[in-house]
Amino acid sequence: MLRIAIQKSGRLSDDSIKLFKECGIKFESGSSKLRSVSSNFPLEFLFLRDDDIPGYVEDGVADIGVIGLNVLEENKKKVDIVKELGFSKCRLSLAIPRNENYTGLNYFEGKNIATSYPNLTNQFLSANGVKSQTHEISGSVEIAPSIGLADAICDIVSTGGTLLSNGLKEVAEVFKSQAVMISNSSLNSEKKAILDKLLFRIDSVQKAQDRKSTRLN
Repeated sequence: MLRIAIQKSGRLSDDSIKLFKECGIKFESGSSKLRSVSSNFPLEFLFLRDDDIPGYVEDGVADIGVIGLNVLEENKKKVDIVKELGFSKCRLSLAIPRNENYTGLNYFEGKNIATSYPNLTNQFLSANGVKSQTHEISGSVEIAPSIGLADAICDIVSTGGTLLSNGLKEVAEVFKSQAVMISNSSLNSEKKAILDKLLFRIDSVQKAQDRKSTRLN
């Protein structure tokens, strides 16, 4: 039996569940469910907070997991990336109030930036020679400038609609992200064999989708 951790709610959870069901793996899922065992494949699902998944996989509580690359890079856990899954694509970007005049990355010199991703934000700014202050907050990052908590934010962007609705504009991309499958680095041979079978199913589904997309275009 292979134990996999996936996000318990949200877009990444929906995309992950869709993928596994397209692979023919039968299991129960729902907002109140915390674990589920497949009825036709040696796979047990754990439904967790996304931030907790890299640690669970590193510690061996879960054998594998599906997580956003941004969360993985922010947490810096010792796990292996076994496959880029290609869905739940987004970007981590810097954003400022819409009426501000953006002059380039030097705009952020000495500024206060609110973010849930302080490590990635600081790495990007440092690599570009910018000195600023980051304030780590979880949730509702977009409201920080309007309540005087920060001058700017660095947050995940998919369509940009949330930024616009909060009077912000995206000005610099920090990190590109997508869903990835991660693995504990010490899987035994039996679990590696199950993982190989799972990856084969995923590859088959994705190739079929690519062929269908090519025909439609």
